[in-house]
Amino acid sequence: MAYYFEEPSRTFGEYLLVPGYSSAQCVPTAVSLKTPLVRFRKGEEQCPIEMNIPMVSAIMQSVSGDKLAIALAKQGGVSFIYGSQSVEDEADMVRRVKQYKKGFVTSDSNLPPTATLADVLELKNETGHSTVAITDDGTAHGKLLGIVASRDYRLSRMPMDLSVKEFMTPLERLITAPASTNLHDCNDIIWDNKINSLPLVDDEGRLQYMVFRKDYDSHKENVNELLDENKSYVVGAGINTRDYETRVPALVEAGVDVLCIDSSEGYSEWQERTISWIRANYGDRVKVGAGNVVDREGFLFLAKAGADFVKIGIGGGSICITRETKGIGRGQATAVIEVAKARDDYFKQTGIYVPICSDGGIVHDYHITLALAMGADFVMLGRYFARFDESPTAKLRINGNYVKEYWGEGSNRARNWQRYDLGGAQKLSFEEGVDSYVPYAGTLAEGVQTTLYKVRSTMCNCGALSIEELQEKARLTVVSSTSIVEGGSHDVILRNNNQTN
Repeated sequence: MAYYFEEPSRTFGEYLLVPGYSSAQCVPTAVSLKTPLVRFRKGEEQCPIEMNIPMVSAIMQSVSGDKLAIALAKQGGVSFIYGSQSVEDEADMVRRVKQYKKGFVTSDSNLPPTATLADVLELKNETGHSTVAITDDGTAHGKLLGIVASRDYRLSRMPMDLSVKEFMTPLERLITAPASTNLHDCNDIIWDNKINSLPLVDDEGRLQYMVFRKDYDSHKENVNELLDENKSYVVGAGINTRDYETRVPALVEAGVDVLCIDSSEGYSEWQERTISWIRANYGDRVKVGAGNVVDREGFLFLAKAGADFVKIGIGGGSICITRETKGIGRGQATAVIEVAKARDDYFKQTGIYVPICSDGGIVHDYHITLALAMGADFVMLGRYFARFDESPTAKLRINGNYVKEYWGEGSNRARNWQRYDLGGAQKLSFEEGVDSYVPYAGTLAEGVQTTLYKVRSTMCNCGALSIEELQEKARLTVVSSTSIVEGGSHDVILRNNNQTN
C-alpha cells in the first residue's frame, strides 16, 4: 500500500513573512548574511568554510564558468564550476579562479588583425566590454598588436567592413608594462598617464593581463570578497558518480575548495559510494556536498554518509521538467521545512551541523528570504545568475530585447547523462530540462547587491540581524490564491503598458 502525505506540498509563492518588532538598531547595513557552507561541530569550532552571503551558483553549463566564479567570490558567495565537461577543462577553470590576481584581468575580448569594425561591435555586444585587445592570433595571450576602445571609432563615419588595423591604437602608441608589475604600480601608471587600461605583456610581447582604471575603485568596494588562507578566491566544482576517481584528484590538484555531486536525485547508493571513496582517499580534507533530496530520510542518508552539505529540491528549477516527465518531486517550501527539521534533529543528536542548500524554486528575490527563514543556510541559483554578463553564454537581441541563453543540465543540449545515477545509463530517451532564454540583467555585482539589500531589509522587518536569528524569529503564513493576487498591483491602469490590473 503506497504511503500518502496528508498535507499538500507547497511552493515559496504560497507563503509570506509576518513582520515582527524592529528596533532602531535593526537597519539593513547592520545585517550579517554570513552562513556556513560545510559541516562542523557547531558551538565547538569555527566552520572551515563560511560564506559572506547565502548564495551559490548552480552546477550548469549556462551558469557557472570561471568568470562568474570570480565575480561571485568578489561578492562573498561560491560558484560551482559545471562538471559536464572534460576533467581537464573543468580543472583548468578551477585553476584560473585560484590563480586570478585581483585587478589583473585575462582579456575575454580579443580579435586578430584581420577583424573588422563589425567584428568589434559583435564582440562588444557579446561580452559587454568596450576594450578589445588585437593580438596576432586573436587569443587572450597572443602577441599584442594594438587596442580598440570606444574612442577609436565613429559608427556614423566608418564602414562596417573597415579593418581594425585602420583604426586601432597600435602597440607603438600604447603604454604597456611588464607582466611582473604589481597592482599598486599598475594603478600609478594608469593615473599618472590618464589612461583607462594598461596591458601587461611578457618578454616576447605576448599579452598576459589587462588592468583597468574602472577596477581600481571596484576592488576597494568588495568588502565581502570570499578568500582562502592564501588570499585566493574560494571556488567549488561539480562532480558526478561515474568518473570521480579521475575527476576529483584533478580538481583537488587545481586547488578546488569544495565539491558537490551533481545529480537529479541524491537518495542513492551511487552518492554514498562517491562520498565513501572521497573520505577513504582524502579524509575530511576534501569537502563535498551531495543531493538532491526532498525529505527527512534523504537528508539523514546523505548526512550519515558524510556529506558536508545537502542540497534540497527536485523539479523546482525554471528549466527543469522532471516533475512533468517522471512524476517525482515535491513543493520546494515543504521540502526545505522538513529537511531543516531533520538537520536540527541530527545536530542535537550528534553535535554536527550539516548545512542545507535550497536548490530551485526561486522566482522572486523575496523567495530567498523565505528559504532562509524556513531553515536553508544558503540557496543555489541557476536562472538568476544566467542573466548576468559573467555567465558563459552569449548575449543576444531578440525582438528588440537583450537576452541570454539558458538551458538545463537535463536537456539534450547539455548531454549531461552522467548526472542521472542510473547504474551505467549513458543516454536517456527523454529530457528533464529545456533550452531557453532569460532576460539580460547587466553585471552580477549590481544584481546581487540589489537582491541582498531586499533580503536584509525584510530581515529587519522581522527584527533579525542574522540568518540564524531570522530562523528563530520568523513567522510564516500560508496565503490564499486571492491574497496572492491582492499582493500585486490590481484595480488600476498601469502607466507603462496601458493595461488594467
